[in-house]
Amino acid sequence: MVEVQRTETAGARVIGRVMLYALLILFALYYLMPLFVMLTTSLKTLDDIRGGNLIALPEQVSFDAWIKAWSSACTGVNCGGLSGNFWNSVSFVLPAVAISTLIGALNGYVLTMWRFRGSDVFFTLLLIGCFIPFQVVLLPMAQTLGWLGIANSTTGLIFVHVVYGLAFTTLFFRNFYVSIPEELVKAARIDGAGFFRIFWRIILPLSPPILVVCVIWQFTQIWNDFLFGVVFSSGERQPITVALNNLVNTSTGVKEYNVDMAAAIIAGLPTLFVYVVAGKYFVRGLTAGSVKG
Repeated sequence: MVEVQRTETAGARVIGRVMLYALLILFALYYLMPLFVMLTTSLKTLDDIRGGNLIALPEQVSFDAWIKAWSSACTGVNCGGLSGNFWNSVSFVLPAVAISTLIGALNGYVLTMWRFRGSDVFFTLLLIGCFIPFQVVLLPMAQTLGWLGIANSTTGLIFVHVVYGLAFTTLFFRNFYVSIPEELVKAARIDGAGFFRIFWRIILPLSPPILVVCVIWQFTQIWNDFLFGVVFSSGERQPITVALNNLVNTSTGVKEYNVDMAAAIIAGLPTLFVYVVAGKYFVRGLTAGSVKG
C-alpha cells in the first residue's frame, strides 16, 4: 500500500513537472515570436515578403537588407545608413555609463560610511530624481546646456545622462554598501587609511555585483533613450534610436520592411549582447545587498 502511494506521488510530481516545463516553453516561444519575425523578415527579399507568410522562413536568405540598413539606408535627408549614428551612440553611452557609475559609487560610499548631518534628507531628495519624468527636465536641462555652452553636442548628451542617472546609481550603491560591515572602514581609519584609499582598496573590490547591475541598467537606459537624443542632438550627432525612427518613417516609394527589421535588430544588438553576457549577474547583484550582515 505504501509503495503504491509512493508511486502515485512520484507520477503526480512527474506530470506536474512536465506541465510546468511545457507552460514555460510555451511562454518562451510566445515571448520570442516578435524577435523571430524580425530576424526572418530581415533575411527575406521584398518579393519573398510580399508573397510569403509573416512567420514563414525565407525562401532565399539574403543579407542585402542588413548591408543597406548599415551603410546606405536613408534616415531623413541623410542616406548613409545607421553606421554613423551607431558610433555616435557608442561615443556618449560608454563615458556616460562609466561616469555615472563611478559617481554613484562615491555617493553611496559617502552616504553609508561617511554619514554627515542631513545625509538622510539629502538621500531622500536625491531619490526624488528617480521619479521625475523625462519631459519635466527638458526645458531646465536645455537652459543649463546653453549656459554651459555644450548644447547640441556629444558632451551635452553625456552630461544629461550622467545627471539623470545619478539618482539610480546612488540608490543601487547605497543599498548595497549598507550590507558591508562598518568595522572594515573603522579598522582602516585606525590604520591611517584616508577617504579615497578606503574606497579604492576596500569598498570597490567588494562591489563587482552592484557594478554589474549599474552598468547594465545605465547602458540599457542610455542606449535605448529616444527623447533626450531627439531633443538635445541634431544632424550627424543623433544617436541610433533617433536615426532608426527617421529610417522607419522615411518613404522612398517602396516600403522596405526587411531593411526596417534589420535596422531595428542592429539598434538592439548592443543591449541584447550586454544582457546575454552579464544578465545572470543582474538579479544576483540586486539581491546582494538585500540582507545586512
